[in-house]
Amino acid sequence: MQTLGVFAKQPVPGRVKTRLAADWDVDRAATLYECFVRDLLNRFRDAGDRRVVGFAPDLEAARDWFGSAAPGSQWTLWAQPEVGLGGRMEAFFTAWGDDDADRTLLIGSDSPSIPDSWLDHAWRLLEDSDCVIGPASDGGYWLIGLRGSVTSEARRAVFDGVDWSTANVLAQSVERVARVGLRLELLPVWYDVDSAEDVEMLRGHLQAMAVAGEKLELPETSRFLGLAASQSNTMSGAT
Repeated sequence: MQTLGVFAKQPVPGRVKTRLAADWDVDRAATLYECFVRDLLNRFRDAGDRRVVGFAPDLEAARDWFGSAAPGSQWTLWAQPEVGLGGRMEAFFTAWGDDDADRTLLIGSDSPSIPDSWLDHAWRLLEDSDCVIGPASDGGYWLIGLRGSVTSEARRAVFDGVDWSTANVLAQSVERVARVGLRLELLPVWYDVDSAEDVEMLRGHLQAMAVAGEKLELPETSRFLGLAASQSNTMSGAT
């Protein structure tokens, strides 16, 4: 079973994108984050065999919001437990990737522009490897995947004691993967969008993709960034 999980928070102002909010304001930052989440859930609504939204917080309001944001019945809602990030990630893989035949991927909601094809590549890599990681340019990672045959002890070791939200996440995680003897594969480096500078990078990247004729369906994000019209016109000219 190929499963894709997306960790996301209900886009409540002041509780999401706090680094970006420090440069902008809480409402504007939350609105952009909402665009990211909606676009990701729409883009990957048919990915793999099963799709799971790991939502937070574990409140009825959040469940209702994600129930309306996730397209149709194509996503299953799963509340993240109220523990640290490592514990939540371990719990996700235990809940959705514990069968030997499972190949389970988990991404966050800070990288709206990741290429669709890289998810398929990650699942292929897990046919022969135990773990796949997509490094992020800030020292973390934008994707982690595990094969279902990885033991519960190894899963726990991969996520336990990592200094989350620091530039050490990737190095510490890879060290843990090696320590427990898992076979590791890597995807290309990508970027998260956490600051005002990152938003401008995303804007420029989407503009460049449009000029190059590369289609990426991020309608909500593009509209927020004022790119929808220019992208549409450019794409029409390219075709």
